[in-house]
Amino acid sequence: MTTTGPKLTAGPDEFALLDEIWRAVTPDAARRMLIAAVHAFAGKGYHATTTRDIASLAGMSPAAVYIHYRSKEELLFNISLVGHQTSLTLLSSIQGGDAVERLKNAVAAFAGWHAEYHTTARVVQYELGALSREHHAEVAELRRQIEQQMRAYISDGVAEGVFDVPDLKGATLAVLSLCIDVARWYQPSGKRTPDEIGALYADLVLRMVRPTS
Repeated sequence: MTTTGPKLTAGPDEFALLDEIWRAVTPDAARRMLIAAVHAFAGKGYHATTTRDIASLAGMSPAAVYIHYRSKEELLFNISLVGHQTSLTLLSSIQGGDAVERLKNAVAAFAGWHAEYHTTARVVQYELGALSREHHAEVAELRRQIEQQMRAYISDGVAEGVFDVPDLKGATLAVLSLCIDVARWYQPSGKRTPDEIGALYADLVLRMVRPTS
């Protein structure tokens, strides 16, 4: 039963973006619960958020949470799982004529995603420690694949002789960390759009990996 309470605090544009990420989740009440959990976890942190907070943001009764999810942790797992799957799919679909263009496009897309979907990304990247051991292992495998994909883009450039990267693993982690951190500080009211941030970070990364003259 729906109860009167505070609604989701996101603006219409951000709400539409979140709804796009979770559009495959049905029924509508389950999707609204996930979106509410994203905002609650991003705003207060996982541990400080109660199921009552989530239900209130979704405009539902606290009991409604357990109709669709067994626990608050299962909500977090669903958010983490879909968030990582979405970003992995994005990173795996990068195209380009050569290694330089592919890495440029990969960084621009990955950094831009963490800006455009910063609310979800903030939860996905910074609340991993609250997952159960089993759920953490499943998400960790997705993170390994994300790292492997970004490393492949850098490795291609090394093989082609256009990148100078003595420590491939370290460089990959540096690039990923640079992109992921966007979710921590990005604000839609800032001076740069997600696309502009993506372009800036792509340029910075190419400067990092290209041989010095």
